[in-house]
Amino acid sequence: MTLTPEIRWIDTPEALDAACAEVAQAEVIALDTEFFREKTFHPVPALIQFSAGGPVWLVDPLAVDCTESFRQLLGEGPLKLLHASSEDLEVLAHWAGVTVAPLVDTQVAQALLGEDPAMGYQRLVQHWTGETLPKDETRSDWLQRPLSDSQQLYAALDVVFLLEVWERQREALERQGRREWLEADCRELMAQALRSDAADEQWFRRHRQLWRLSPRQIEAYRLLTTWREGEARRRNLPRGWLFSDRVLYGIAERMPENRYQLAEVEDIKPSQIKRDGDTLLAQVKQARQCEAAALPAAQPSPLGADYKRRMKALKRVVNECAETLGLAPEVLMRRRDLEAMIAADLAAEPLPLPQGWRGECLSAPLAQALDEVKAE
Repeated sequence: MTLTPEIRWIDTPEALDAACAEVAQAEVIALDTEFFREKTFHPVPALIQFSAGGPVWLVDPLAVDCTESFRQLLGEGPLKLLHASSEDLEVLAHWAGVTVAPLVDTQVAQALLGEDPAMGYQRLVQHWTGETLPKDETRSDWLQRPLSDSQQLYAALDVVFLLEVWERQREALERQGRREWLEADCRELMAQALRSDAADEQWFRRHRQLWRLSPRQIEAYRLLTTWREGEARRRNLPRGWLFSDRVLYGIAERMPENRYQLAEVEDIKPSQIKRDGDTLLAQVKQARQCEAAALPAAQPSPLGADYKRRMKALKRVVNECAETLGLAPEVLMRRRDLEAMIAADLAAEPLPLPQGWRGECLSAPLAQALDEVKAE
């Protein structure tokens, strides 16, 4: 395959609609984005690339808004190929107001073939085609105009090989009987993209030290992070530019009642207290007044013997299954999913067992492993 594809620049609605008409009957479209988000909550789209096997279209989102034709192309119609798609889906949802579907993520496909679950695009292309892609524009300024020839070539090559790679992956997945696994995982990616705004209240669960907090402190941290999510979106600023997780955790830990106590929280800045101090204290007050029955459950200590025995047993099940299937263990189960299962078991609550093909492989042996630990 050539490393000098035909490149067509799009900076008008008419040109975008014409490109959509050319690929509307294609079965598969390769898609990618370049974006910038160091100073904003929402990614700033800088370039959108797509190809159906012929020319590569480079859409300038700084010059043209998404048209209805392109929105329909993204949200229905041909299968869209992306690699490591989560941020691209966010970019396209913000710019086009649509969730990309149907979708195949070639990084996910590669993981289900037993390869590195985080394989980058350049390695993927080399693995399947033998081609070595240039790396000189990896950290390029994609917001500059005009883009250089080398930038345009680099961006075009990000989609040129996806079609060939997917054809090889598809054949391998079908030989192994795992095509349906990929389709299920990609449907979940699309569902996650739809749930992104609704996940604000669950950000607090990502903190690795929640087990050190009481239920009332956990509720304070939940309220603080939920408020920050809304404000970060409203002000379009990175979360950390408002308040870091460390500072919000420190506030929840201390449960301050006034600005003097708030100022004692490590790393909090006077400017932050001046700007948002009263709001932060209001979140803490709300947590203080929350009815005990409505508080989140206390999190079990990962240092406890019961916790460690359960984690060891669950990891053994996952590792054995992963070895049998030839997959990386993290493709089967993430650590935070194992932690959620242990917390439920220790609280005598229903287990959040995996669903779909993972459930078929793991649910019974995971539940059995926990039963055996309790019987020891």
